Amino acid sequence: MDLLVDFARTGRIGPLHCGMPLSEAEAFLGPGRPHPAIRMRGPDIDGYPYAWGGLELATTQRLVSEISIRLWPGSTTRLPPLLLPEPESCSSTVLREDLIAGLDAVGCGHDADDRLTFGQQSSILTRPAGVCAVFFPPDRDDHMSPREHHRLGVIYKHTA
Repeated sequence: MDLLVDFARTGRIGPLHCGMPLSEAEAFLGPGRPHPAIRMRGPDIDGYPYAWGGLELATTQRLVSEISIRLWPGSTTRLPPLLLPEPESCSSTVLREDLIAGLDAVGCGHDADDRLTFGQQSSILTRPAGVCAVFFPPDRDDHMSPREHHRLGVIYKHTA
């Protein structure tokens, strides 16, 4: 949870930040697993991610243009050991209420993100970092907690 709250507050994950060269990120993380479009069309294609478990970095002109952590509620998410050394994997079930409580505890402002709040999903945008967190309702067969508890599906920072 600390990693998610810090990312939401700062827009950074350790030394990773939007605008840095992909080569610097790979020097820190090791080579990422490129999206199939990158493998087919080459490394100069923009907008597709390189992945390190649940961490993804999308690029534009070989600079990091998006940092995201994808979570699969009810399972385990793996993150690079340099970002989350102990344990290397963590629970992917993060309740909306828990993330908001964590943000409030560190004084990180946040508002509903109207662009991504519709239907059953909801979203918040943090201030001033501009990190977006998107929450989804539980699946029909999810018996982990009451149906009204939304789970974090993705948290990301994107630059134009």
